[in-house]
Formats: sequence, structure tokens, C-alpha cells
Amino acid sequence: MAVGVIVSTGGGKKHPGKMTLFVFLTCLVASSGGLIFGYDIGISGGVTSMDSFLSRFFPSVYKQQMADSSTNQYCKFDSQLLTLFTSSLYWAALLSSFLASTVTRMFGRKWSMFAGGITFLLGSAFNGAAMNAVPLYLSEMAPAHLRGTLNIGFQLMITIGIFAANLINYGTASIEGGWGWRVSLGLAAVPALVITIGSLVLPDTPNSLIERGHDEEAQAMLRKIRGTEDIGAEYDDLVAASDEAKSVDHPWSNILQRKYRPQLTMAILIPCFQQLTGINVIMFYAPVLFKTIGFGSEASLASAVITGMVIVFGTFVSIATVDKLGRRKLFLQGGTQMLVSQLVVGTLIALKFGISGVATDVTKNYASIIVLFICFYVAAFAWSWGPLGWLVPSEIFPLEIRSAGQSITVSVNMFFTFLIAQVFLTALCHLKFGLFYFFAGWVAIMTAFIAFFLPETKSVPIEEIILVWKKHWFWSKFISDEDVHVGNPEAVDYRIEDA
Repeated sequence: MAVGVIVSTGGGKKHPGKMTLFVFLTCLVASSGGLIFGYDIGISGGVTSMDSFLSRFFPSVYKQQMADSSTNQYCKFDSQLLTLFTSSLYWAALLSSFLASTVTRMFGRKWSMFAGGITFLLGSAFNGAAMNAVPLYLSEMAPAHLRGTLNIGFQLMITIGIFAANLINYGTASIEGGWGWRVSLGLAAVPALVITIGSLVLPDTPNSLIERGHDEEAQAMLRKIRGTEDIGAEYDDLVAASDEAKSVDHPWSNILQRKYRPQLTMAILIPCFQQLTGINVIMFYAPVLFKTIGFGSEASLASAVITGMVIVFGTFVSIATVDKLGRRKLFLQGGTQMLVSQLVVGTLIALKFGISGVATDVTKNYASIIVLFICFYVAAFAWSWGPLGWLVPSEIFPLEIRSAGQSITVSVNMFFTFLIAQVFLTALCHLKFGLFYFFAGWVAIMTAFIAFFLPETKSVPIEEIILVWKKHWFWSKFISDEDVHVGNPEAVDYRIEDA
């Protein structure tokens, strides 16, 4: 068993704060930014499985997938043009993410989310500013002991967006005349309207208000979101973090400093690993994948609805446990379950389709077993790498480089989302069932990485996260005593725990 350093915050500083109705509603509205992302993921994979859509825009793919059962099932959807339709959405997000750090720092989290909704409504594939701002906004608004629960609201909205898109695809696929895909794509304006209108009523975070010089407003907002007048200690920590942030003129260059090496490593590897779990292969191409393993057109969309329900359920599990069990336990358990599920799915497909990709006797029960293990995999992702892949990067950066760090996180995430979406159908054609073993190998690597290198951040105020790195067995070598300006390093209790 791997051994890792676990942080117990029971002896550390605890700022007063509770779950107020104001905080709950505010975080709920802010989380709706995830609806855009989720709807995109679900809708793009669904319309590409509709015969009417394929025959109109991708006739060669349509002819190939309508061929008889003797056709290699692994390669019947192989088309770079088809994958570009889906993956181009995330290339746009990658490009916009580079600008998001400046936008969120200058104008705050609230107006970044508003601009994101407007941009989407005007026709942009996706908006990096909103994706950067929402997780930061949630982490900064939430009390430390509830940060995980409220931040995962963003992932919950992503899963609801996916589920809604799957339901809409299932309904519109049966519209006579073959124009259902128009409805599916057109309804993308609805989640964009939600975040655009919602952001107009959202307050800005105390961190952002202090950062932009609105100290009195920041104190008033801190009292309101914590539900107490006893905000002195937390406010002082926020001011200290802001003062240090103001001394940093170029966060993009400062983030490369040695003392930020732990955060930079996580900002790159966690979103990279999140995509190398293979989840977006399932979410993007679920209907296409289910068609490949023997389901008909409507049945494949119905199976995608099932996986959508599972991912919503799994996210609720994460919400209920993340601030009790902590980040590490969910990461490790979820990784183990995903690893087993992918090995089983790959083996079941190998046994039926072999190397040739030809199978004439795929029974409904056999295909259902494959769907069952895909659901096990999706559930594990939904309570581990899905929400935690956004939560952990949003809570580990000091204020002076927080926007730049989140921009890196989103950019890396979008790059690997684009890359995997673009190569998946070709990889499936060439690697066949081995593709699932490929992703399983990466899940094994990332689970080991978490076990050794990610400290627990549960209940630690985000202004004091540096104390976690300072005490870690590996990362402590990068942080000197002079780099710690908040909290008391000795107040955080560490122990070695079997991972």
C-alpha cells in the first residue's frame, strides 16, 4: 500500500462561518456556468449519432456506419472531420483561456462569468473566462469547511447539462423530417441565458473586492456570506494575501518561481490526468460507442441517457462526502474503481470483437453488461476525478497567482479534451479494445501520483493552503520559511496514513 502525507486541520485556524441561504443561492447561480460546458459535451456526441445529421454533414461516415455487420465495428465512425466538429469546441475554449487570467483579475469573477454567457450567446463555441471564474468564485465564497460541497456544485451543473442534452437528443432523434438535431444545437442558448442573467444578480467575492481596492464592500460581503460579525481574523488573512498579490505585477512569470512549484505541478497534471481517465471519450461519443458495441440508434441514445443519470448520481455522492472524507480518499477510491471498470470493459469488447472488429452475435445481455461496467466507471469518475479535477486546482493557489493558475488549469484541460476528442475515433480504429487498456494504464499512474504527491486540503482556508505544502514530505523543499506570510505553520497537524 502506498503511504502518503495526510493533513489534519483539526488543530489549525478555523474561521467562523456557516451555510447561509445567501451563500447557497449565490453558489447555486454561479454553478450554473457548468450547464454550458455539460450541455456541449452531451449534445455534440448525441447529434453525431443521428442518421439525419450524419447524412447531411458527414455522408461518407453515414454510408460507412450503415454498412452490414461484416464491417469492422472499430472503424465505422473513423473520420477526422467528424471528430473536428466536436473537438473544435474545446480548441476555442483553449484559446480564450489564455486571456481569462487578465479578465478575471481586472474585472472580477462576477463580470467574467457575465461576459462568458454573452460571448456564448453571440456564437462562440465556449468561453474560457467563465470556466476560469466559476470554480474560483465558488472557492472564494464558501466557508472553508464547506468549500468542497459548494464548489462541486459546478461539476453537478456540468453533469446536469450532460444529462439534459442526452434527454433532448433522445427526444429530438425521433422527430419526423430529420431536423431534430437543429433543436438540440439551438437549445444551447438556454444554459447560456441562465449564467448571463444569473451573473447580473451575483455579488463579487471578498477576495476580488479587496484585490480591486473595495475594502469596505469586502468587509460587508464577508459578514453577509459568513453569517457572523466575527470576520476580523479571516479579513486580515484576505488583506495579507491581497497585499502580497499586489506586489506581483506579472503573475504569469511569478508562477514559475520555485515556491509555486507544487501548485504549478498540480495545475498542469490534475487537468491532464482528468482527461486521460478517458471520461470525455465516454461522454462525447457515448451514443457512437454504444452503436459500435451493438445497440441501434435509439437504443444507443437511451444508453447515453442512463450514463447521464449515473454521473449526476455520482456527483451527489461527492457533494455529500468530499468535506467529510476529504479529497484524497475520493481520488484513490475512484481511481481504483475506474481502473477495474476499464479493464473489464476492454476485456469484454476484446472477447466479442477481437482484433477484426467483426461480431455477428452480440446479444442484448452481453451489451448490457458492457454498459453496466461503463456505468461503474462513470460513477467513480463522477465522485472523484470529475469534481475534484476542478475543486483542487481552484483552492490551492495563493491570491497573487490564483487567476493565472486557474487559466493554466483550464487551458491544460481544454487542450487535452481537444486532443483526446480529436484522436479518439482514429485511436479506436487502430488500438481497438486496447484503447481501454491505454486509459486504464493512465488511471493507474494518476492514482499513484495522488497517493504520493497530493496532500489533503479539506477544511484548510485557501489563504493558508501554503502551510499544507510547507509541511508536505516532498513539496516542503520548494518553500522556505520566508515564503509563509499567513497562519501558523505549527498549527497544522500532520501524520502518516496508509493510502
